[in-house]
Amino acid sequence: MKIALLQLLPGQSEAENLEKGEAWCRQAKEGGADLALFPEMWSCGYDLSGGAEALRRRAVSYGGMFVRSFSRVARELEMAVGVTFLESCAMQPKNSVCLFDRFGREVLHYSKVHTCDFDEEKFLTAGEDFEVGELDTAEGPVRVGAMICFDREFPESARILMLKGAELILAPNACPMEINRLAALRARAYENMTAVATCNYPSGQPDCNGHSTVFDGVAWLDGEPGARDMCVLEAPEEEGVYFAEIDLEMLRGYRRGEVMGNAYRRPELYGPLLSKTIAEPFFRADRRK
Repeated sequence: MKIALLQLLPGQSEAENLEKGEAWCRQAKEGGADLALFPEMWSCGYDLSGGAEALRRRAVSYGGMFVRSFSRVARELEMAVGVTFLESCAMQPKNSVCLFDRFGREVLHYSKVHTCDFDEEKFLTAGEDFEVGELDTAEGPVRVGAMICFDREFPESARILMLKGAELILAPNACPMEINRLAALRARAYENMTAVATCNYPSGQPDCNGHSTVFDGVAWLDGEPGARDMCVLEAPEEEGVYFAEIDLEMLRGYRRGEVMGNAYRRPELYGPLLSKTIAEPFFRADRRK
């Protein structure tokens, strides 16, 4: 499966982002991609300035022209497209992604669960579940889930997606990808035996630096000495479309025989994970309102 990460600088308007997004999807198809993924909140270039009312004006409808245009593009190009957007809703907007398959059919509609409430995302409505859908590809079905940026910092996000059957996790992003965040992505892939594809904005976008990545989730193979590097792509800082291939049959064989994922879990002991109580008083308090 060939994935194209659209590490792009946004334009100055929704219309410009639609036009540029469509053009780069065509470049992804020319490069042989089965799936193209945008960075976080592409419809507005992750512009959260101006407060709650400005965000409501900037949001686009889930069933509106911007999002559905990429369904048309996916169908026209016969290539899956993961498009991200600031989604209008009855309350405050959501930070969302829709995945369309090569026939333009919706496979997945996910809204960011762990919104950054310590910053401007405090004006957004958080999602309420982690979704997994079945993506039809030319080589057969692939189980795909999504988590968005800060979701990455919570191991539970990827773990739930794995338990729901995800083989590939799409992770749109808008932040500096440095050694610790990259390590978190590697850990999510390793501990769940799941491929993780992250698309970030390039340098030139405020507080972003490229380094989009794909980890294929396979830490070692029979017959090969030592561990292997799961990172099959780390993009540079510059704008561009970056390609990575995932060997799904290799991943599936690895998942059948290895010990991470669900093989030796002890869920009967994990009750404290469902509690908000913590023992250490020096942790930052729960700031959600």
